[in-house]
Amino acid sequence: MASSAVDIDRKKAKTPEEPQSTIEGTTSMASSLVFRRFCCFHPPSSSPSSVFSKKKPLVFLGSPQVSTAVLDALLNASSAADSAFEVAAIVTQPPSRRDRGRKMMPSPVAQYALDKGFSSDLILTPEKAGEDMFLSTLKALQPELCITAAYGNILPTKFLNIPALGTVNIHPSLLPLYRGAAPVQRALQDGVKETGVSLAFTVRALDAGPVIASEKFEVDEHIKAPDLLALLFLEGSKLLIRELPSILDGSAEKKAQPQDESRATKAPKIAPDEAWLSFDQEAYVLHNKVRAFAGWPGTRAKVVVVDEKNGHDDILEFKIITTRFHINCSSQATQADEIRFVKDALVFPCGGHTALEVLEVQLPGKKVVSASAFWNGMRGKKLKKFDASKHFSHLSS
Repeated sequence: MASSAVDIDRKKAKTPEEPQSTIEGTTSMASSLVFRRFCCFHPPSSSPSSVFSKKKPLVFLGSPQVSTAVLDALLNASSAADSAFEVAAIVTQPPSRRDRGRKMMPSPVAQYALDKGFSSDLILTPEKAGEDMFLSTLKALQPELCITAAYGNILPTKFLNIPALGTVNIHPSLLPLYRGAAPVQRALQDGVKETGVSLAFTVRALDAGPVIASEKFEVDEHIKAPDLLALLFLEGSKLLIRELPSILDGSAEKKAQPQDESRATKAPKIAPDEAWLSFDQEAYVLHNKVRAFAGWPGTRAKVVVVDEKNGHDDILEFKIITTRFHINCSSQATQADEIRFVKDALVFPCGGHTALEVLEVQLPGKKVVSASAFWNGMRGKKLKKFDASKHFSHLSS
């Protein structure tokens, strides 16, 4: 397996331009995608361009924005005159209601493919990858290989048996570490110093197939999950294009290394209730959680707003967006409940004589603001850490 070390926080990722999130006729287009996904599909033998093509048909499966980097790399590589493959179809999640307008919109991968001129008849959007009609359509394509990148659906054995050369997945971790739905988030939550991306054959067991190749990267202590995820899929697309010749000629299957099950770790899906921060923990633990849960579900905290003029206390909830941390702080700074504003940060006392510096926050229904802007909005009111037992006992007395 190939590996290299770079600082991924300082490396500029040239990701494909993000498609417009809303376009005219989105609802009707999304509906037609659902209708056409099987009914209007024509096997490649009926296509004039495919009759004379000697390129091996490849099917790509992906759904979120990060997957478009992989699709872009495949489409660009397949357009070369000497390319050994073509993207015969794209499989993605069905249209869903997104954004404030709640309009039915195609997945980012589907939208990106349409913007690139890919035929809508060849964009397949099954609810589940085990649907008989979908599997019949896939068989008609006679794919040599399937490539997955954050597709978001479990692939049954009936699916895996169709492509002649198997299915290869781009997984944003150094397998067998962090198998599962949230490898980047869980790695950042654990505060790892290095991570990477793996190219592996797909088997029925979760992320357990033989590894074709991997790339290793150093992790900056301030990078957040969305940025790290995008960078890893960008690097994964390069790794895929590099290894595709060996995958297509069958030699990759021989060189792929089985995973060491004794080293395997899991990366389970994040639950919304994990978003809450407990300031009894040490600051570096909270800082890592803020980075890991950036984007979704975010990290939340409650504070007590003390108005000394009228003697009222109010509970305020907000999201914590960006942080730093300090260790070996003075006992006076870390044992008190008071949240201070120092320079550009709200300083929360935390466990283990540490302090979390909060640089950006977001109130419900509002935009992200700096800690300075938030503090100015307090108009002289004080902030204290929220302790449910203390606060409610105070109210009951």
